[in-house]
Amino acid sequence: MSELREFCPRCGDPIEEREEPLPGAPREKDAVLCDACYFEDFDFVDAPERIEVMVCAHCGAVYRGNRWVDVGAKDYTDVAIEEVSNALGVHLKAREVSWAVEPEQVDQNTIRMHCQFTGMVRDTFLEEEVVVPVKISRQTCKQCGRKAGGYWASLVQVRGTERVPTSDEDARAVEIAQEIIADREEAGDRGAFITETQETDEGVDIKLSTNQLGQTVSNRITRELGGRVESYPTLVTEDGDGNEVYRVTYAIRLPKFTQGDVIDPDDDDGPVLVTSARGNLKGTRLATGEQYEARFEEGETPPATKLGTVDDAEETTVVTVEDEHSVQVLDPETYEAKTIARPEFFDPDEPTVRVLKSRAGLHVVPDDAVEK
Repeated sequence: MSELREFCPRCGDPIEEREEPLPGAPREKDAVLCDACYFEDFDFVDAPERIEVMVCAHCGAVYRGNRWVDVGAKDYTDVAIEEVSNALGVHLKAREVSWAVEPEQVDQNTIRMHCQFTGMVRDTFLEEEVVVPVKISRQTCKQCGRKAGGYWASLVQVRGTERVPTSDEDARAVEIAQEIIADREEAGDRGAFITETQETDEGVDIKLSTNQLGQTVSNRITRELGGRVESYPTLVTEDGDGNEVYRVTYAIRLPKFTQGDVIDPDDDDGPVLVTSARGNLKGTRLATGEQYEARFEEGETPPATKLGTVDDAEETTVVTVEDEHSVQVLDPETYEAKTIARPEFFDPDEPTVRVLKSRAGLHVVPDDAVEK
């Protein structure tokens, strides 16, 4: 009796014996075909005819899905390789697959990707090459468009209380904003940017891309430099969904006194060299060297009169140390010998000392009392 054999239903040729599927397992309709007929319709690699990559001509971001993404590529060849890699597909039945991509720069906007694939199907070694042209299309992303158009949503105004902020305070406020933006960008927030910084006669203005950024920047500035902040929203328009859109001005008022000021608090204990205005007002009593601290009540500076700054102090000669509480120095203006208070920070071995002359009298000023 002759042995039964299977035949290919398409060409009629006998089919070599192959492993049968397990009982109950589905059997593919093409499984009954011989190898020749099977590979006639077999697509080893699925590749698009061409790929268009939209990149921002200003920042290099790539448009993927429905948003712009910072990819950090060195050039657009890296971007093209990644896009092609994501678009290519290999048949699920292929095993031991390996592949490589070789880019060919055709012109500034076109890269031809040569993709080589190898794999095993039905114990048959397959090799295929596909060529996918990648077209680079340059556009302007939403972020760069907003920057170029001067878009802003919040304005941070740095001002002083009964004074103009120092150049160091203005510079530090801008640095704080830049540091926050850098942190947001590192975290992938493409919508965070500084639109403009402007120096005015009253202080620096910082325009930012979102209201939340304005609040964050303002809070950090006041936390570091002291003072208080108030917000003033202004309705500017409605979005496509009918939601009201506001611009918010964050008005910062730095403390009346700042590091390096010499003030006379309303407590009859003598002048104070201010060392910090963060949180509370802190300083050093010039008459004794004792530490001074006063709370800001609801953001208001404790009552005091400004006598000058540490930069107003002048170097003068120490005539004699009279006792543990007093020292005699030359008045830097009249050159008269005057006896003044000897604070704890006074060094009796030094032949000269810095003093500040004000309406409160003559006082020794320390060289290293101000926080750096």
